[in-house]
Amino acid sequence: MVKGKSKISNSGYKKLSVYQKSKELVLVIYELTGKFPKTETYTLVPQMRRAAISVVANVVEGYSKESSAEYARFLTISIGSAAELEVFIDISLDLGFIEVERYNEATAPMAEVKRLLYGTRKSVRPR
Repeated sequence: MVKGKSKISNSGYKKLSVYQKSKELVLVIYELTGKFPKTETYTLVPQMRRAAISVVANVVEGYSKESSAEYARFLTISIGSAAELEVFIDISLDLGFIEVERYNEATAPMAEVKRLLYGTRKSVRPR
């Protein structure tokens, strides 16, 4: 079990794969940025963490809305946050803050989350 992992029941949004994988991505990003240089404490680290949290938070907020259109809109916001996070991961590699192996460990779940976000949005959009 992951340190501090929630033991709360998987009801509502918690049963969604897009929620579960997005939340896992947050944990990956926190672990990754925990090893960044101290000079990034107030720059890249909080940006990356906020973007990762925004992905999962918007999934949950959209799910909690009363309409498919609203849910789709919040999923679109999540997609934007995921794109932002992806750029930050790329920049981290370019700046030498992470090695290629760590980059791959972060981008693999990122790709899965993006796939789930797009798929979920497509399935909830009003026809």
